[in-house]
Order: sequence, then structure tokens, then C-alpha cells
Amino acid sequence: MNKNTLIFFAILMLLFIGCRSQDHPKQHIRQAAVAGQFYHKNPAQLKNQLKQFFSEAKTKRAGTTRAVIVPHAGYVFSGQVAASAFNQINPDRKIKNVFLLGSAHRVWVNKASVFGGEAYVTPLGQVRVNTEIVHKLLENSAFSYNEKAHKNEHSLEVELPFLQHHLKNDFKIIPILVNTQDQREIQSIAKALKPYYTQNNLFVISTDFSHYPSDKDACKTDSLTAEAVASGNTDELLMQIEKNNQKGVSNLKTSMCGLSAMLVFFDIIEDQGHTIEKIEYRNSSDSQYGDKNRVVGYWAMRVVSKQAIKAKEASFSLNATEKNYLLKLARNTIDQYLKTKRIPAIPENDLTPNLKTKTGCFVTLHKNGRLRGCIGNFSGTLPLAEGVQEMAVAAATEDPRFNKLKPEELKSIKIEISVLTPLKPIDNLKDFELGKHGIYIQKGMHSGTYLPQVADDKNWTKEEFVSHCSKYKAGLGKDGWKKAKLYTYEALIFSEKSHSNE
Repeated sequence: MNKNTLIFFAILMLLFIGCRSQDHPKQHIRQAAVAGQFYHKNPAQLKNQLKQFFSEAKTKRAGTTRAVIVPHAGYVFSGQVAASAFNQINPDRKIKNVFLLGSAHRVWVNKASVFGGEAYVTPLGQVRVNTEIVHKLLENSAFSYNEKAHKNEHSLEVELPFLQHHLKNDFKIIPILVNTQDQREIQSIAKALKPYYTQNNLFVISTDFSHYPSDKDACKTDSLTAEAVASGNTDELLMQIEKNNQKGVSNLKTSMCGLSAMLVFFDIIEDQGHTIEKIEYRNSSDSQYGDKNRVVGYWAMRVVSKQAIKAKEASFSLNATEKNYLLKLARNTIDQYLKTKRIPAIPENDLTPNLKTKTGCFVTLHKNGRLRGCIGNFSGTLPLAEGVQEMAVAAATEDPRFNKLKPEELKSIKIEISVLTPLKPIDNLKDFELGKHGIYIQKGMHSGTYLPQVADDKNWTKEEFVSHCSKYKAGLGKDGWKKAKLYTYEALIFSEKSHSNE
């Protein structure tokens, strides 16, 4: 073989190698792009900030968190909300892979772009990418690697320090950016990711909510959007987004910047028997640096199996001592508030695990056998004992049907407490049991409820029960419930045996 022939074959080999190198992305380490902008660049300062966030984060709820929905703004604006989401994950849990789904803000990506490098770097160190999974995804036509899209994108990077700080065991990441809202493309992306939605993996959906309305408008808009997210239904979410757009809210540019990532996730968990829970809401005006006239909304949410929720409902109970404590706490709180306008602190030593459990509750006041006030909430954002305090004060002073309770009236008041299980959506009244279930009716900004014990006071059929609630509590008319969302719940009900001061 002569010299020219050797040179010819060498060139062919180089061309072959060059062509083959395009089958897989160039391997590299992605350096932190927004450290020093969105969060502290100094590791010690960053650790201290994260430690503070988690110390004030919402307490972890029961059940294994399979996914979290978290904001991705600068930490001074959304860091506390993000910590409340990540705090729902057991730090000792052995998570093999974290799938990060977010939106590309600077470079549009077709279908989905999965990061093809070896690792992300933050001030807290390096986080390895599961390159084996990445290469498998890149064999699917729904995925590509757009290096420019990942290079300066913050929506995934800002989540990593929370994971590095909170999780005690090693994990790998699969960073994915999505912009498309084409339903066929979303389904293709979700189909490729669905096999990885397992107990060993965690999904993180990175999204902020409303962009740039006023604080007041953001709170209303984000509440409605979050309810649609909690439904886990793609059509319901898209419908709510469209309703938000049609309302003409001033300066509302988008209701959810990570909508594409959320739609992909909805397809992944379809028919998985999961529920989405709201954990905490704030917006940028809650920060000392925020402007109430122009805000961005942030929700912390989590995804947990319905089986875990059912187990929690079945296992939760209160003993006689705990019930008596809550009744005395409610009475003492009302008494102190009427005298001082302050809610007394609860000694930490008084609180059992049940009294620290976050669940909804109602406090009902009766005077001479007649209703004198009833206020409650379903959110379960407060520990039970604190929730009873707040609802007791509200029942005494904020029920619009009655004048504020006078201090001298308290001795004639009998207190009843209802501790609620989480809301369960139903499609029709076949799943509603009169006397066992309470009913919650919601349509748009209208909502209303009847506690289960209302059935004991009225000789109603279940249709009459729901119709009265629809008309008099939700303001939807007696037949309005037929086109509204219906939820049932159960209540653990207990009351004072007699008037405490008689």
C-alpha cells in the first residue's frame, strides 16, 4: 500500500470518527451559570441561607413524595417556598435519579432537550448526570440535546443546591427542558419518561406561576391555577389558563411559565393513582425586595400516591386526652383573644404528634342549643392545635352571620370541633353518604360546605342536602352543584359535654 493510499484511508477514518461523534453529544461539565445572581456564589453563605430556609419550611406530610412542583426565581423571592416543597422529601430516602423538568427561557427548544454533559456544578459541588439514561432518551426522536439552551438556563440549576443540601444519599440527575405545547409531542416525551417514574426516582417540575400582575390579582389567579394543577387533569389546567387569559387581568403575561413541563408530567402520572397537594404559596411581593404592583407567583406542591393518603386517613385518630385538650385550648384562646386581641402561644411540651399533624378543622359555637358561629378550613396548612386556635377566634369574631362574640357570652357557649380528612373529588352523589360525609361545592370563585353533622339536624335527602348547600352556602342556586366540582370529606367530631363555666 503506497503513501497516498494510506493518507486516503486515514482521512476516511477521521471522517468516519467525526460522523460517529455526532451520535452522542459532546461530554462536558456545566459550570454554574447563575450563582451570584439567583443565589449566593459563596458556599458558606449559600449553606447558611439554605439552612435558614429549611428551618422555616412547611413540615413534611405523611406518605412518600414522588414529585415536587417548585419555583425557580431568585432565592430572596422564592427560596422559602422551594424549601417547603423539597422538605416534603425524606432526606434519608435513597433516590437513584432526579428528573428535572423545566422550561427554556432563553433558547427555544423543539420537543425536549436533555442535557448531554457529564455533570452540573454549583457552589456546593458537582452533581453527576446519569449519562446512560440520557443516551437512551437521545435515541428517541422526541429528545435532542441543545447545548445553548442548557448553558445559561436557570430553571433547573437553581433547584440543585436544595437537593444537595437536603438529600443525604448520592443521586444522579437527568436535566430536561421543554417548550412545546403540541399535544402529540408532549405525549411522545411523556411516553419515553414514564418507565422512569418509579419509587427509586424523584421528579422535580420547575415552574413559577403568574407573571407581573398586582399582588391582589396574583393571589386570585394563582389560587385558581393551583386548584387546576391539583386536579392532575390536562384539560382542566388548560381551561383554567385560558380563563385567566380571558379575564383581562392587568399585566398578566402568563399564568405558568413551566406549563409545557407540567403537561408532560401530567401525561406521565395519568392513571397512576396519585394526588397533588398544595403545600405553600407566596409571591415576590412577600419579599422585602418585591413590588406589590408587579409580582411573580410561587407555589410549593407535591405528588403522593392516593394509597398513602388513604393510609393516613385510616390511621389518624385522637384520644380522649387530646380531644379535651383541643376543646380547652379553643375556649381559652377565645377568652384570651376577646380580652387582649392576641392568640396565646401553645407550650411545645403540650403538643403530641397528632396535635402537630397538619389537617383541616372547623370550630362551631352553640348558644342555648342554637348556632352562634362556625368557621373552618380544608387546607391543612397549620398544625391541628394552631388551626383550632385560628378557627376558634374566627368563629367567635368573623362569622358574617353573627355579631362578634362578647366576653360575657362565652360562659353560655358550647364548643364543638370537627377535624377533617382531606377532600376527595366525586363525580356524582352515588359516592356521597349522608351523615358520614361532608360536602364541599366549588365553581370558580364560589364555594360552600356543609359538615357531616348538618344531616343530623335536618330531615333531608342527600339531594336536598347538596341543593341547600349549593344555594345557601356556595351561592350557586339549588341546581348549581350539578355543574360544579363536588368533594366529600369525613370529620372526627367532638364537643364539650357541658358549658365549661356553668
